[in-house]
Amino acid sequence: MKKICAVLIVLLVAGSFAFAKSQQEASGGGQSSSLIGIAMPETHVLRWQKDGASLKSAAESRGYRAEVAYGDADQTQQNRQIQGFLTQGAKLLVVGNVNDGVNSVIADAARDNVAVIAYDRLIMGSADYDYYITFDNFKVGQFQGQGIEQGLGLASATQANPKYITLFAGSPTDNNSKFFFDGAMSVLNPYIQSGVLKVVGPYPQTSADNANFQRIATENWQAPIAKTRMENLLSNDARSVVLDAVLAPNDTLARAIIEACLADAKYAGGKLPVVTGQDAEFDSALSIKNGQQYMTVFKDTAKLAEAAVILADQILKGQTPNIPGASLASGNLTSIGDTGVKVVKAYLLEPVIITRNNISVPVNAGFYPDAEASQLR
Repeated sequence: MKKICAVLIVLLVAGSFAFAKSQQEASGGGQSSSLIGIAMPETHVLRWQKDGASLKSAAESRGYRAEVAYGDADQTQQNRQIQGFLTQGAKLLVVGNVNDGVNSVIADAARDNVAVIAYDRLIMGSADYDYYITFDNFKVGQFQGQGIEQGLGLASATQANPKYITLFAGSPTDNNSKFFFDGAMSVLNPYIQSGVLKVVGPYPQTSADNANFQRIATENWQAPIAKTRMENLLSNDARSVVLDAVLAPNDTLARAIIEACLADAKYAGGKLPVVTGQDAEFDSALSIKNGQQYMTVFKDTAKLAEAAVILADQILKGQTPNIPGASLASGNLTSIGDTGVKVVKAYLLEPVIITRNNISVPVNAGFYPDAEASQLR
């Protein structure tokens, strides 16, 4: 009798464990040991280092295994890294791609039924994935245009005393570069066309003017390329004028442009152009506080990473995505998810314009380590 009772107890305990396991799997908890592969494009732009770390931390906090790889701006290398994730049995990929050469491994992921989230960079020319998460990048550009509008007082500028600007764009292989530029030009073009703002150097009215857009683009977002181009502008097209503004697409390039200006006698003594940026990198935040760079755009990438992992979790659990703080692009904004062959679901977070007057916003958001934050207070 005792043996029968012992057997029954064992069976009951085993059954309870089996029931608990089935309940966990039904609720999606069975996915918690799944591997999420995180492919970031490079490390020379600081924000990608932060994004990779934030994505890994957010995934692991939900019980997933997560691995991060950085492509060093080399798509062939990134493709090998993504293939490595697939070989390891990854169930989902978060990909900030280098360029469209990633499409072959995205197709491999689709054949393996591995979900892909394009992270902050749309993967163009591919129909093999369904999700994209980013900030409202057209609005990022609008903020940059508004920074120049405000910094130069364009609303009261005159044709008799015009302001001078030169234009830079991001990497031609990064589709976001077009949204940033077009957002900025939607603000600046009316002033250019009225004659109160004059462009020094190439002037594409929009990114659709591909020939001129390529002339102002900065391959792979490389600061040395931007610095060299600015030095050439100062020695040639801008030799006989003092530039009042530079449309710079991100902070890394903004600092390179400012460095070039500081070496020119016309800008000695702190008389720098209004220079825009984005990403709220610490060095640029400090530059803004010290009166050099004029503005940046704060995209709280910790929130973007958190939102991306929430999206990943919901996809793996078969749930309809509902991400706090992000909206599904609709209306005209659906074009943000247009890969050229498919419109994927694009989830958008809101950016924030930052000038010297509100540099405390990213500080208070905990965006910087304490040692850096103390220098901005």
